[in-house]
Amino acid sequence: MELMAENHGAIVHRMSLNEEPFEKMLRGVKTIEVRCNDEKRQKIKVNDMILFQLVNHKDKYIIARVKALYPFQTFHELYSAFDFSEFGCTGYTMEQMLKETVEIYSAEKELKYGALGIRVEKIGGNEK
Repeated sequence: MELMAENHGAIVHRMSLNEEPFEKMLRGVKTIEVRCNDEKRQKIKVNDMILFQLVNHKDKYIIARVKALYPFQTFHELYSAFDFSEFGCTGYTMEQMLKETVEIYSAEKELKYGALGIRVEKIGGNEK
């Protein structure tokens, strides 16, 4: 579901995050969110807002502004373009990055849609 933000007509997109990436984004150590570049993600534009909700705890959320979008054909190409710390994964290997990604996105989905890095700036939220 998309909502119009009150300021500047930016679209607000809703996405869920598991606990570990949610906490990393909350602390500011995760600045790039990774998704398949599916139809929903293709609607995202720079300066749009994203409401990230913690899975199974929708009362916990982060509001972030989209600073940049990085579409790639594969997750490997996306991860190769940035320091892993920007994904909140300091000390990870490429193998670890890809292993965690295929637990969420199938190879078929990656082939069909490609990968998308979403650089965000946290602007608000709560930690109820």
